[in-house]
Amino acid sequence: MQELSKIFQSADWKKEKHVPVIEAADKVKKGENVSITVSVGKEIPHPNTTEHHIAWIDVYFQPSEGKFPYHIGRSEFSSHGASTDGPNTSTIFTHPTVSLTFKAEKSGAVFALSYCNIHGLWTNSHEIAIQ
Repeated sequence: MQELSKIFQSADWKKEKHVPVIEAADKVKKGENVSITVSVGKEIPHPNTTEHHIAWIDVYFQPSEGKFPYHIGRSEFSSHGASTDGPNTSTIFTHPTVSLTFKAEKSGAVFALSYCNIHGLWTNSHEIAIQ
């Protein structure tokens, strides 16, 4: 059986359209909100068609000294141009972007996971120092 960690793919988001891009401060004062935005296709647009699209983004925070990550949020993207008239006949297309806010008492890393219906699971991370 294959390990879950080996299923996730990663790359430089400036060269690979499937990698989730995490936009967040590198340092945040203790007690303040941490605001993050995660998107897919920032540098190279990802297709958003009925046949090829990003279905969801999950976001986690792993404290540096913690054993388990905390699930911060999930966003599912449901509109990819399909309608009762068939594939790619609608004018509604969801863009894979999610903004979240959370608080943390300790430094750690934000992990984002995204799922492309054709190319599978992708991941990226961003370190945040809580001071």
